[in-house]
Amino acid sequence: MANGHGGARPGAGRKKKALSEKLVDGNPGKAPLTKIQFGMQDSGLAGEDMPPIAEYLTQVTKNSNQNLTPQIYADTWKWLNDRGCAHLVKKELIEQYALYVTRWIQCEEGINQYGLLAKHPTTQMPIASPYVSMGLNFLKQANVLWLQIYQIVKENCETPLGSSNPNDDLMERLLG
Repeated sequence: MANGHGGARPGAGRKKKALSEKLVDGNPGKAPLTKIQFGMQDSGLAGEDMPPIAEYLTQVTKNSNQNLTPQIYADTWKWLNDRGCAHLVKKELIEQYALYVTRWIQCEEGINQYGLLAKHPTTQMPIASPYVSMGLNFLKQANVLWLQIYQIVKENCETPLGSSNPNDDLMERLLG
């Protein structure tokens, strides 16, 4: 339209079906399916090393006990590699996901340490802790990034994923 309000919006519409579901249903649309093939007869296969994490992600944040970003990065990459999809996801996407999850955990630690209330700097009246809103923002970003990663895996994995989602372990990691 002339005023720029029409047309499809990014992310609108039905989500793509997983490759494993298309294989089980017999590919009703008869469109060619893109499969990742692994030739087992080829003895020239070599393992793929995890790409190194960026230097700035390994530094410990001020007033934080530890930096979980490298661990979350390694766990996520291993999960992707176990499904044969590590080469399909950009390293930067995994790094951003790991960073936002770490920041969310740091905000939760701040809430645990300082509580849900804070003093307003000028009026000294109680206000909501800034860690709450920051934590929600970091969690939202982490979920958006995780959905992007998971969608790539879902669309390219031949076997059903089931309950093998490493995002399920976040609460255990937070409480540990």
